[in-house]
Amino acid sequence: KMLLIHDIVEIDAGDTFAYSNVSKADQHTKERLAAERIFGLLPEDQQDEMLALWEEFEAMQTPEAKFANAMDRFMPTLHNYHNHGGTWHENGVTLERIQKRMSPIGESSTVLGQLTAALLQDALAQGMIRT
Repeated sequence: KMLLIHDIVEIDAGDTFAYSNVSKADQHTKERLAAERIFGLLPEDQQDEMLALWEEFEAMQTPEAKFANAMDRFMPTLHNYHNHGGTWHENGVTLERIQKRMSPIGESSTVLGQLTAALLQDALAQGMIRT
């Protein structure tokens, strides 16, 4: 539910490429306004629940939010890997930037963190990512 709420807000605000140079503060402001607008259309109890879920995801403090955030980062990694580097390759994203962006995955799940690291090392070996 948390991931869906997060994605609905991103769709409305306009999803930003993970390795974009767009200010994270600017993107957060756009998403906050989108969340308030979308959830403001709901009955108050649902509005409060949805906004709380979105805020929980953004804060990344609870185990659930950390795991949801890890999955939100892992899926594009998996897509890029199976797409021969996809947007990493197209945008010249370096291994260091990817590792920094993916670090919350290992903080949430050791197994997913190890899998992510293995995928990135293999992607580097295959030339999907530059150093």
